[in-house]
Amino acid sequence: MAEVKIYTTRYCPYCHAATALLTEKNVAFEEIDVTGDSAARADLAQRTGRRTVPQVFIDGEPVGGYDDLAALDRSGRLDQMLDAG
Repeated sequence: MAEVKIYTTRYCPYCHAATALLTEKNVAFEEIDVTGDSAARADLAQRTGRRTVPQVFIDGEPVGGYDDLAALDRSGRLDQMLDAG
């Protein structure tokens, strides 16, 4: 199974949706809460080019936010990416 990390904030509905989607699929993931952590947000922006959350990484590769994750799931590619790890 692939290693999944998701950067979130406590007050973000898209973060909750992304973690719910992963939980529903029984995917183990590490959640990194960047609420109020400007240094972590700056690092995230440098790594992905985005300051928004959630930001999902599968095996170290950025996949994007919730919309991207949901699109991967609908297409069946998310399961392939998770199984490839």
